[in-house]
Parts: sequence; C-alpha cells; structure tokens
Amino acid sequence: MRLTILGGGGFRVPLVHRALLDDARREAPGRCTELVLYDTDSKRLRVIASVLAAQAAGVPGAPAVRIADDLDRALEDTDFVFSAIRVGGTAGRVLDERIPLSEGVLGQETVGAGGVLYGLRTVLVALEIAERVAALAPNAWVINFTNPAGLVTEAMSAVLGERVIGICDSPVGLARRAAQAVHADPERVIYDYVGLNHLGWLRSLTLDGEDLLPRLLQDDEALRTLEEGKLFGGEWLRALGALPNEYLHYYYFRRETLRSVQEATETRGEFLDQQQNDFFAEAAAAPHRSYELWERTRLQREETYGAASRAASGGWQRDSCDLDGGGYERVALAFMRGVAANEGARLILNVRNGTTVPALSADAIIETVCVVDAKGARPMPCAPLREDQLGLMLQLKAVERATIQAAVHEDHDAALRALALHPLVDSPAVAARILARAQGARS
Repeated sequence: MRLTILGGGGFRVPLVHRALLDDARREAPGRCTELVLYDTDSKRLRVIASVLAAQAAGVPGAPAVRIADDLDRALEDTDFVFSAIRVGGTAGRVLDERIPLSEGVLGQETVGAGGVLYGLRTVLVALEIAERVAALAPNAWVINFTNPAGLVTEAMSAVLGERVIGICDSPVGLARRAAQAVHADPERVIYDYVGLNHLGWLRSLTLDGEDLLPRLLQDDEALRTLEEGKLFGGEWLRALGALPNEYLHYYYFRRETLRSVQEATETRGEFLDQQQNDFFAEAAAAPHRSYELWERTRLQREETYGAASRAASGGWQRDSCDLDGGGYERVALAFMRGVAANEGARLILNVRNGTTVPALSADAIIETVCVVDAKGARPMPCAPLREDQLGLMLQLKAVERATIQAAVHEDHDAALRALALHPLVDSPAVAARILARAQGARS
C-alpha cells in the first residue's frame, strides 16, 4: 500500500512515520509499504527525510521512503493521500494571528479571524490538489489535516465527493480521556460526538447500555484529571451537560483567552516560526543529529501547546501522558486500516453531513462519529442538537462557506461577510480593517 504525504517536509511528518513503523513491527495486515513525500520546500524535505531514516533504523519491514520532485509524480498510483500543507508557511501564520490581535480580536490559526485568513489563502491550493488527485489517482482516498480542516475538507469535497475526509486529534483525545476518567476501557465505550472541526461536543459516553457522562460531570475530582475539566471547570461543564472540544474555550471564555494572548510575549505562531526555523537550520547543518534535535523540539512544542488557554483558566502544566505527541496520525492510520480491512471501525471524522444534522445541507462537512469500511466513512445517527450547539454550528458553517466562496471567486463581499459574521469578531468595521491589512500584507 502506498501513502503520499503532501507537505512531506512538515515538522509533524515523523509522527506519521512512527505510526507506520509500529504497524511494520506488528506485521499488521494491509500496512503501508511505500511512503512518498512531496513538499515545495526541498531543504525542509531533506531534513525530515533524514529524521525518518534515523527513526527507521533497525526496523524490519519499514516502509520504503521516496521523495517526489513534483506533485503529479507524488500522486500517481497512490492509494492514500495525506494532505498536511501550510500555504504561506509559519510566517503566514504569524500574520494570521498578529493582524487580528492588532484590532483586539483573537487570531488563533483555525479559530476566529486567523482561521478565516488562513482559509482564504489555502482553499485554491487545496482545490488544485483535489483536481490532480481526481485526474491521477481517482481511486485514492484523501485524508486532510490541512487547517482549517473542516473548511478545507469541504472545499476539496466539491471535487472529490466522499473520497476526502478530514481528521483531527482533539475529539478522539477528548473521548479517550473521558472514558479513562470514569475507569472505562476507551475501546469499549460508545460516544456521541457532533459538531464542526474545532467546534464539537461529547454528549454521551455509553458502556453496556449506561451513559457514564452524567456521573463524570458531577465528579469534580474526576473532571480535574481531564484537560477539558481544567479548562472549563466543573460548574460550566454541568451547565452545558456535555464535554466541549478544547477549542471551544476560545468561544466560552473569549475575554479571558484574549487577555492571556495579549499579555503573552509572543503568539503561538511566532513561537513555532522561530522554533522550526532554528530546528531546520540546526538539523541541516548536523544531519547525523536530526532525529535527536527533532525529538527535543517536538517535546518542547507539546509542552507549550494550548498555553494561552491554560493561562486563562488558572495556569497548569500538561500531564506527561499528553506529551507523547500526535494523535492525528493514529486517526489517519485507523481510517486507512478500516478501508483496507473493511472492518467497520468507529472513528470521529470530518465527513459530509448527509442527514445527520437536518438543519445543515447534505454536503456540509461536519465532525462526528463514523463507521469506516471499504466504502469509506459514513456518519452515525446522533441525538438532536441543543439550540446553543446548533446555533454555533450554523453560524460557523456560514463563515466557512463564505470563506470558500471568497477564495474561489475572489469575492470581497464574501470575505468581509466571513470575517464580520464570525462570533469572535465583534464589528464589521474591525473585520474590514483586518481584511485590508491582510490583503496589503499579501501584495
């Protein structure tokens, strides 16, 4: 089985490779035998290739790694495409975050104005990729992790239909942590999770016919073992009657999070831009140390993940079990296995809605529990959404669709609407200034 990674010079690619090596050690059926890497940055690609070579040393059956020098060669005859591109690089992310902050608006890269700016820059590139996949590998499955993941997956689905799915590690991490907090086996628990990417809720946690979530919500000690319990607090979680995705902290505690971000000496994007530039420069100069340098950098990255939200909720350090890194690569491989083995695995994915949320159109991308088999991913039925949940979903879906329209048709009005209607942007005048500054920075 051949897997192609677009954005193959990305810092997190070794996490995908690590999961592939685990499959090789277990001699898992249907495992990847060839990994193709493609990236527009050849220098970063060479560094990541050296990390993978060191990581695979001594592992029997490790997938062969091939570097493709153009997109079409990367896609030819592949079985799966993993899209993890970053249009504009980390320097683009810095602008996506700083420009909104200059107007007193949160600029996180997938949430709020920052996410809209990132989407405007990314949609056309994602559509070009989708069209090349359709032409060169029409039977391939595309697994999208390019952010904003739900928005980009929806844009690509206009070309690829159900053969593109989006993945995120936040929902599956939340579900597993919640199960462990009530001492239940995560592999046996049935979840009800629904929303959009970075905007969803775990609404039930069922084992042997009993919903364990109400008991968890009443247990402050158990909630404090969860990152989400520390972020949101037991009182608010009980009021919601659900466990929100960690990214909803930006919406529910917007004042506190904005203040924390404004008080920080650097944005997350600035931290990662400097960190990655330092890593790639150091690793290029000492390729024999590339894996050691990557692992050190990765751990620092994980330790600082979500620092602004943690600071806004009282300040606390991440648990050691949350520092392993990744999570999304395990979701991607689980999807690949589910398709290859036709095994009916249950995964939380970004897929076409169908009839799952009646208030949304059938082709809208939502994030929910799916059954995965040889035919792909099908969303499971879910309980009706509460008004507050549905309201946020509808508003954010309007923002996503306006962003896609703006990017595809160079529609200024749609871009302004996408920014101004976002619940984290409080003024059309502010939205207009953000858009003007972003366009000025790109020209």
